[in-house]
Amino acid sequence: MNTQTLTPKVAVVTGASKGIGAAIAKHLAVAGAKVVVNYASSKTDADKVVAEIVAQGGQAVAVQGNASRQSDIEQIFAAAKKAFGRLDILVNNAGIYEGQPVGQITEESFHRHFNLNVLGLILATQEALKYFGPEGGSIVNISSVASSIALPNTAVYNATKASVDVLTRTFAKELGTRNVRVNSVNPGPVETEGTHAAGFVEKFGAFAALTPLGRVAQPDDIAPAVVFLASPQAGWITGESLIVSGGLR
Repeated sequence: MNTQTLTPKVAVVTGASKGIGAAIAKHLAVAGAKVVVNYASSKTDADKVVAEIVAQGGQAVAVQGNASRQSDIEQIFAAAKKAFGRLDILVNNAGIYEGQPVGQITEESFHRHFNLNVLGLILATQEALKYFGPEGGSIVNISSVASSIALPNTAVYNATKASVDVLTRTFAKELGTRNVRVNSVNPGPVETEGTHAAGFVEKFGAFAALTPLGRVAQPDDIAPAVVFLASPQAGWITGESLIVSGGLR
């Protein structure tokens, strides 16, 4: 792929201070996009991502905001417009993962997951539509193979990612006439700060054994798929969920 295929586009990546989001932001920048690195609380990490992009000759700014709050979403996109003057790409990456068996699911956990993983995606999509120009735009949602393989003890998380898949297909049908493409990338297990913090790493050996490629993913395994779906090369692709799982299905 042409390394400058996204010049002079502008991208907002939610939850981009660490893990998959940070990798996506950096890969978009390498492809020529100017990137808004959104973060909820990790300013130091977001600033590090921006510094790495700038050191490679790219352009990026870090913008704080909780992606599940309408007012914060409005501020994120206003900052993108102020910094770079336009918007072409939205990557809905911000999300949380907590595992619990069915008997331990709480109202608080349910709402934490759905407020960020689902409502946040809707709010960001609504706001992006206000900023996309007449040429349209590209939205890439980060889902998960959990939406289809339905691992035990993660029912609420699985349900949010199934919702992401349905929203992806629905929004693609609604927004096609505006030349806005909507797709999702559905990773398998990925080694990130978040999966370590969630205690998920102890399961990696079992997942690696089930994966035809024999390992779990790194964030850099996921980001190129996002760049492709955001690029002109994917101009005839919308409403699709691209599974990026090393063959784990």
